[in-house]
Amino acid sequence: MARFVDPACSERLMCWRDVAREVALEDCGPVRPFPVRSGRRFAPGWWWSATTGRLVHYGSGVMRNQVMQLDRDPSVVAIACRPVEFTWRKRDGAWVRHAPHLMARLAEGRGLLADCAGHGDISPRLACRAAVMEAAAAAAGWQYRVLRPPDPVLAANLRWLAGYRHPRYRGGELAGRAAEVFRRPRPLIEGVRELGDPVQVFPVVFHALWHGKLSAPLEVPLHERVTVTADRPREGQA
Repeated sequence: MARFVDPACSERLMCWRDVAREVALEDCGPVRPFPVRSGRRFAPGWWWSATTGRLVHYGSGVMRNQVMQLDRDPSVVAIACRPVEFTWRKRDGAWVRHAPHLMARLAEGRGLLADCAGHGDISPRLACRAAVMEAAAAAAGWQYRVLRPPDPVLAANLRWLAGYRHPRYRGGELAGRAAEVFRRPRPLIEGVRELGDPVQVFPVVFHALWHGKLSAPLEVPLHERVTVTADRPREGQA
C-alpha cells in the first residue's frame, strides 16, 4: 500500500499501482516532516525549481544536491521530495515503512522514485528496501534509482550556475548573441569580452550554461579560461 498527502492536505491510503496511475505525486507535499536535528550542518530548506517555477521542500543537503541535478535534467518536468510512503510485510511478519527521498515526473509521462546514498555507499538496510522499491516501481511502469553523491567539483560548479537559473538572467537578444559567439569552442572570458560588459554578460552566460544552451567541462573547476561551446550535451544529467 502507498500513503500520501494530497494537495488538499488530506492523508490518503491507496494501492500503489492506483497511485502511480491516478495521482500527481509531484503536486503532493512530503508524507513525513523534515525535522531539524541539532548539530547537523544542513537543515531542511526550499529549492526554487527552474523546471516548474515552484518551491521544492527538501530535508537535507544530500537531498538538495540531488534535487539540484534533477532540476537541470531536461528529461525531468517536475520534482517532489518524499511525497509517498510504502508499507509492506517482510517474510518474518514485521511491517516495513519506507518513503523514497525523491520523486520526479519524466517528460515521457512516467515517474521516477529515488533514494539518496548519503556517503556513496549503500547500507544493507537501504539495499534491502531498494530491492522492494525497484520491484514496486517496475510493476507500475516507473523507474527507481539509488542516487550517489555527485562529484564534489561538479556539485560546486552546479551550485554556482544554479544561482543564475532564474528567468531574470535569460538575457533576451544577448543570449542569442552568446550562442553565436560560442558556436566555436573558445575560452569563457574571450567570448564574454566580445559580447560586452562582463558585469552584464556573465549572468546571461551562466544562465545559458545551467539550461544547456551552452556547455563547459563541469568536471573541472569553472574559471575564466574554461572552454565554452554552444549546443552541446549538458553535464551532470540525472
